[in-house]
Amino acid sequence: QVQLVESGGGLVQAGGSLELSCTASRRLFNIKSVAWYRQAPGKQRELVADMSAGGMTHYSDSVKGRFAISRDEPNNQVFLQMNILEPEDTAVYYCNTKVGVLGTWDSYDYWGQGTQVTVSS
Repeated sequence: QVQLVESGGGLVQAGGSLELSCTASRRLFNIKSVAWYRQAPGKQRELVADMSAGGMTHYSDSVKGRFAISRDEPNNQVFLQMNILEPEDTAVYYCNTKVGVLGTWDSYDYWGQGTQVTVSS
Protein backbone atom coordinates (compact mmCIF):
# COMPACT_ATOMS: atom_id res chain seq x y z
CA GLN A 1 0.00 0.00 0.00
CA VAL A 2 1.37 3.38 -0.99
CA GLN A 3 1.44 6.16 1.56
CA LEU A 4 1.67 9.87 0.86
CA VAL A 5 3.22 11.91 3.65
CA GLU A 6 2.93 15.67 3.75
CA SER A 7 5.25 17.99 5.64
CA GLY A 8 6.08 21.68 5.84
CA GLY A 9 2.92 23.02 7.40
CA GLY A 10 2.96 25.38 10.34
CA LEU A 11 2.14 28.83 11.64
CA VAL A 12 3.15 31.86 9.59
CA GLN A 13 2.28 35.52 9.56
CA ALA A 14 0.30 37.04 6.73
CA GLY A 15 2.58 37.88 3.84
CA GLY A 16 4.94 35.04 4.65
CA SER A 17 5.80 31.88 2.76
CA LEU A 18 5.73 28.13 3.32
CA GLU A 19 6.66 25.17 1.16
CA LEU A 20 4.72 21.96 1.55
CA SER A 21 6.19 18.62 0.55
CA CYS A 22 4.48 15.34 -0.24
CA THR A 23 6.54 12.16 -0.44
CA ALA A 24 5.27 8.83 -1.70
CA SER A 25 6.49 5.69 0.07
CA ARG A 26 7.34 4.13 -3.26
CA ARG A 27 7.28 5.01 -6.94
CA LEU A 28 3.85 5.15 -8.53
CA PHE A 29 3.26 4.24 -12.15
CA ASN A 30 0.70 5.48 -14.64
CA ILE A 31 0.26 8.77 -12.77
CA LYS A 32 -2.44 10.91 -14.35
CA SER A 33 -2.07 13.92 -12.09
CA VAL A 34 -0.78 15.22 -8.79
CA ALA A 35 -2.58 17.87 -6.79
CA TRP A 36 -2.95 19.78 -3.58
CA TYR A 37 -6.30 20.28 -1.90
CA ARG A 38 -7.23 22.12 1.25
CA GLN A 39 -10.05 22.07 3.74
CA ALA A 40 -10.81 24.92 6.10
CA PRO A 41 -12.98 24.40 9.20
CA GLY A 42 -16.64 24.15 8.25
CA LYS A 43 -15.88 24.14 4.53
CA GLN A 44 -15.65 21.51 1.83
CA ARG A 45 -12.32 20.28 0.54
CA GLU A 46 -11.27 22.35 -2.44
CA LEU A 47 -8.69 21.96 -5.17
CA VAL A 48 -5.78 24.38 -4.81
CA ALA A 49 -3.44 23.32 -7.60
CA ASP A 50 -2.84 20.37 -9.86
CA MET A 51 -0.34 19.19 -12.43
CA SER A 52 -1.07 16.75 -15.23
CA ALA A 53 1.25 13.95 -16.25
CA GLY A 54 2.39 16.20 -19.07
CA GLY A 55 3.31 19.00 -16.70
CA MET A 56 0.37 21.34 -17.28
CA THR A 57 -0.64 23.19 -14.13
CA HIS A 58 -3.91 24.63 -12.94
CA TYR A 59 -4.59 26.84 -9.94
CA SER A 60 -7.71 28.00 -8.16
CA ASP A 61 -8.42 31.68 -8.62
CA SER A 62 -7.80 32.34 -4.93
CA VAL A 63 -4.15 31.23 -5.11
CA LYS A 64 -3.21 32.03 -8.70
CA GLY A 65 -0.01 34.04 -8.81
CA ARG A 66 0.89 33.20 -5.21
CA PHE A 67 1.21 29.40 -5.13
CA ALA A 68 3.24 27.08 -7.35
CA ILE A 69 3.04 23.30 -7.66
CA SER A 70 6.08 21.32 -8.72
CA ARG A 71 7.18 17.72 -8.88
CA ASP A 72 10.39 15.79 -8.35
CA GLU A 73 9.67 12.51 -10.10
CA PRO A 74 12.91 10.65 -9.29
CA ASN A 75 12.31 11.22 -5.58
CA ASN A 76 8.54 10.66 -5.70
CA GLN A 77 7.84 14.11 -4.33
CA VAL A 78 5.36 16.90 -5.00
CA PHE A 79 5.74 20.41 -3.63
CA LEU A 80 3.52 23.42 -3.08
CA GLN A 81 5.32 26.73 -2.73
CA MET A 82 3.01 29.20 -1.04
CA ASN A 83 3.87 32.90 -1.08
CA ILE A 84 2.13 36.04 0.14
CA LEU A 85 0.02 33.92 2.48
CA GLU A 86 -3.28 35.29 3.71
CA PRO A 87 -5.38 34.34 6.75
CA GLU A 88 -7.90 32.91 4.28
CA ASP A 89 -5.29 30.30 3.31
CA THR A 90 -5.59 28.72 6.76
CA ALA A 91 -6.61 25.09 6.26
CA VAL A 92 -5.46 21.50 6.34
CA TYR A 93 -3.62 20.83 3.09
CA TYR A 94 -3.76 17.41 1.46
CA CYS A 95 -1.71 16.02 -1.39
CA ASN A 96 -3.35 13.78 -3.95
CA THR A 97 -2.05 11.50 -6.66
CA LYS A 98 -4.38 10.09 -9.27
CA VAL A 99 -3.21 6.83 -10.83
CA GLY A 100 -4.73 5.16 -13.86
CA VAL A 101 -5.87 1.57 -13.50
CA LEU A 102 -4.15 -0.36 -16.27
CA GLY A 103 -6.45 -1.76 -18.93
CA THR A 104 -9.39 0.39 -17.86
CA TRP A 105 -10.56 3.98 -17.99
CA ASP A 106 -10.70 4.03 -14.21
CA SER A 107 -8.38 5.81 -11.83
CA TYR A 108 -7.52 5.57 -8.17
CA ASP A 109 -6.79 8.42 -5.77
CA TYR A 110 -4.09 8.32 -3.15
CA TRP A 111 -4.32 10.86 -0.33
CA GLY A 112 -1.96 12.09 2.33
CA GLN A 113 -3.01 12.57 5.93
CA GLY A 114 -2.91 16.35 5.70
CA THR A 115 -0.76 19.10 7.15
CA GLN A 116 -2.07 22.16 8.98
CA VAL A 117 -1.28 25.61 7.65
CA THR A 118 -2.25 28.53 9.86
CA VAL A 119 -1.79 32.12 8.72
CA SER A 120 -2.08 34.80 11.37
CA SER A 121 -3.15 38.35 10.59
